[in-house]
Amino acid sequence: MRPIPKKLREEMASDPFYKRCCITNHVLGKIEWHHHLIFAGKQVNEKWCILPISKFVHDNLCHFKKKLNWIMYNRATDEELKKYSAVVNLISERDKLNKLYGK
Repeated sequence: MRPIPKKLREEMASDPFYKRCCITNHVLGKIEWHHHLIFAGKQVNEKWCILPISKFVHDNLCHFKKKLNWIMYNRATDEELKKYSAVVNLISERDKLNKLYGK
């Protein structure tokens, strides 16, 4: 687990977005700050890709992965996404989705 830098932690702590689960919108229970993007084998410490989630969501990441990706991608600028896009083989991703949904 990669620690979140102090300055970023303080910024996130003061941001209302990080007070409730971004999936359930609940504030009950512990809200965990989940590094949702892994790049070059490391958790990325950028605000847009660290998401607040409940323990239930964290324990069931596989079920919520697509929605967490959607939330994360929409929090980033195009430039931020381009910085990490070299990792994703877009042709392979397209092929996977074509198998799932059809051409």
